[in-house]
Amino acid sequence: MGKQSEKATTSVKRLLRSMGKRITPQRMALLRIIEEQEGHLDADEIHRLAREENPRLSLSTVYRTLNLFKELGLVEELHLAEEHHHYEGVGSGEHHHLICLGCGKVIEFECSFTDELRQELAKQHDFEITRSRVDLMGYCAECRKGR
Repeated sequence: MGKQSEKATTSVKRLLRSMGKRITPQRMALLRIIEEQEGHLDADEIHRLAREENPRLSLSTVYRTLNLFKELGLVEELHLAEEHHHYEGVGSGEHHHLICLGCGKVIEFECSFTDELRQELAKQHDFEITRSRVDLMGYCAECRKGR
């Protein structure tokens, strides 16, 4: 485990304690899985990965833990043009998404233009913007071929 990961784990433990929440191996494992994965996981995918370590972990525990993490600001719940939600760590940095309506593929991107747009909008409207998210929907190259 690298120093960054150790620091993050320590701060999460501190946050859980300060909120009167128990630090369980299941909670720490779920948070680690979310942080380590490149993509945007849904609860079933998180559950499947977690069961590789802890076969007795229930899907309801995963959902309860995800709700707790969301309340504590540790994960963000994303609605990516599907009926179920996806989750990603909040510390993953601000980025945006290209979402394929055909296969559900999600491509993350960063764009300096959005930073400029935020600054301009904040200035024009005397508004403090703390976060932003852009989700652009359409069809990836493979799905366009099949249409």
